[in-house]
Amino acid sequence: MADGKKTDDYESRDTGGPGKGYEPPMSTPRSGGSAPIIAATNNPVFPVLSYCGSSILMTVTNKYVLSGFGFNLNFFLLAVQSVVCVVAIQMCKSSGIITYRDFNTDEARKWFPVSLLLIGTIYTSTKALQFLSIPVYTIFKNLTIILIAYGEVLWFGGSVTGMALFSFGLMVLSSVIAAWADIQHALQSYGHSETEASAKVSTLNAGYMWMMFNCLCSAAYVLGMRKRIKLTNFKDFDTMFYNNVLSIPILLVSSLLLENWSSANIDINFPPLQKNRIILAMIFSGLSSVFISYTSAWCVRVTSSTTYSMVGALNKLPIALSGLIFFDAPITIPSVSAIAVGFVSGIVYSLAKVKQSSAPKAGILPTTSVPMSASSQSARDSFKS
Repeated sequence: MADGKKTDDYESRDTGGPGKGYEPPMSTPRSGGSAPIIAATNNPVFPVLSYCGSSILMTVTNKYVLSGFGFNLNFFLLAVQSVVCVVAIQMCKSSGIITYRDFNTDEARKWFPVSLLLIGTIYTSTKALQFLSIPVYTIFKNLTIILIAYGEVLWFGGSVTGMALFSFGLMVLSSVIAAWADIQHALQSYGHSETEASAKVSTLNAGYMWMMFNCLCSAAYVLGMRKRIKLTNFKDFDTMFYNNVLSIPILLVSSLLLENWSSANIDINFPPLQKNRIILAMIFSGLSSVFISYTSAWCVRVTSSTTYSMVGALNKLPIALSGLIFFDAPITIPSVSAIAVGFVSGIVYSLAKVKQSSAPKAGILPTTSVPMSASSQSARDSFKS
C-alpha cells in the first residue's frame, strides 16, 4: 500500500521512522571498480533528490488516477497499491536489499487496529485528493501535525513550544487562504452560471469535509501506531509489511461490497483508450511507497535526521508546484500566497523541533515533555506529500 505514501498518507503505510531496521542499499565493494558507485550512494544529493522525486511521483500518479477520468473505485485502487507494495518489498527482501520479520499471527492481531486506522487514513486521503487540487491538499495536510502535537500533550506528556505554536498559526492561516482562494476562483470562473458555480463550490466543500476526516484519521493513526509499536517493537519495513498485508483483504472485501462493479462503471473507470495508462499509474503509485520508504532511510543514513526533517518541510513546495504544473490547479496571487505561507510554516515547525530537541526542558508550553515526539516523526514519516 502506498504510509500516504511517507504522500502524506500513503507514506503512513510504510514505516515507524526512518533508519530503523534499515540495510544500506549497497554492500561493501569487493573491487576498486565499484568505488565510484559507492561514492555516489554516499553523496547526500542523490538520496535527497530521490526522496523528493518519489514523493512527487506518488502524489501526481494518485491525482492522475483519481481525478482524470471519473475514477470511483477507490478501495480497489488502494488494494492494488497494497498488493504491489507487498510484492515489491518481498522481492527486495529476497534480494537481500532490505529485511523484515516473517508474518506472525500474534503480531498481526496486535497490529490490526493500527491497520484499520490506516485504511481510514488512506481512503479519506484519496477522497480529499479527488475533490481538491494538489496544492490545497498539501497545505491542509499540515493541520494534521497540529492534531498530533496536542494529542501527544494529552496522552504522551508531549509539549508545544512557542515557536511550534507560531508555526501552527501559519498552518491555519495558509489553509484559510487556500480555501478562500479556491472558492473565489470557482465563483469567478463559473460566475456566468449560478448552477455551475454552486456545483463547483459544493465539490470543494466535499473535499474540505474529506480533508477534515483525513486529518482526524491521520492523527489517530500516528498516535495509535506510537502506542502499538511498543507492543511489537516493529522496525521500518516490519510496519510497512504488516500495514499492507493486513489491509489487502479488508480493501478487497470493501471494494466488492461497496463499489460498483458493473460493466458500465468499469468502462467509466478504465476507458479503453486510457486503460493501460491508468493501470500503470496505479502500479507506479504502489511502488512509490516503497521508493519513499527506502529513500527516506537512505537520506537519514547519508545526512542526518535534522537534515531529513528540513528536507521533509522543503519537499512540500515542489509537491504543491507539481499540482500547478501537471494539473489545472488555479494559479492566482492568493493560491500562490497560501503555498508560500504553508511552505514557511513547515520550515518554522522543523526548526522548532530541532531547537526543542537540543534545548533544556524548561520553559516550554503547555507542559514539560520528552525531547522527541511522534509529531516530529509524523512530519518526517507520515505527511510528506
